[in-house]
Amino acid sequence: MRKLIAAFLLTGTAVAGPAIAADLPYYPPVIEIPDVDYGVSGSFYLRGSAAGNAMWAKEVFHPTANPRTYAITDYGYGYSVGAGVGYETGTGLRVDATVDYLANDNMRANITDTSGALANGVHSLQLRSTVVLANAYYDFGFGEMGYGAAGGAFGYVGAGAGLAFNDVITTGPGPADTHGTNTSLAAAGMVGVGYDFGHIVADVGYRGLYIDQVANNTAVAPYSINGAWIHEVRGTLRYRFN
Repeated sequence: MRKLIAAFLLTGTAVAGPAIAADLPYYPPVIEIPDVDYGVSGSFYLRGSAAGNAMWAKEVFHPTANPRTYAITDYGYGYSVGAGVGYETGTGLRVDATVDYLANDNMRANITDTSGALANGVHSLQLRSTVVLANAYYDFGFGEMGYGAAGGAFGYVGAGAGLAFNDVITTGPGPADTHGTNTSLAAAGMVGVGYDFGHIVADVGYRGLYIDQVANNTAVAPYSINGAWIHEVRGTLRYRFN
């Protein structure tokens, strides 16, 4: 009798088990997908740049001459190289500090002084300047691709402020070349396009650099050039630390 009861229970379990299991609710396993790391959030970077430039100003002021102001007749041309360190937030906003060495030659003015303090003729400026700026930029993706994904084209706008440490040499007719230095406020505006390769970011753009005053403050033939603009086409490479 015991064997018969055991066989009956075993048969009932085999028949009813699958039916009961079929009625139980099914809960699929929960798979958590980690957030995508685009490789830009909270990134420090190093940067290097090189540019060609053209410098323009309206006039040069000679306090010992008569007349005292003379129109600038020719642009100066040159180059700049620079380096910097910065931080990008991953939201498009980034900031950096840069140091640039700037060279520009052959900005000219035609001097016609009636006082005798200056030799008449064409005088030419050689500028060597160290420009230190704190900058802020906003990067934006093109089309539907917002900024943040490593890889892709982007545009940017930026602005900076700081100091220019100027070293000037003036050549011209008459006495020996004059040499002087001065320190001036400086500011910049930037716009351009680039491509994000991940750890390396390349861009090319325009920088308008404003130097408030370029001057020779020595006792011999002093002069000042106010409101000098240096127009640059500049290429930059950035390396991210992440």
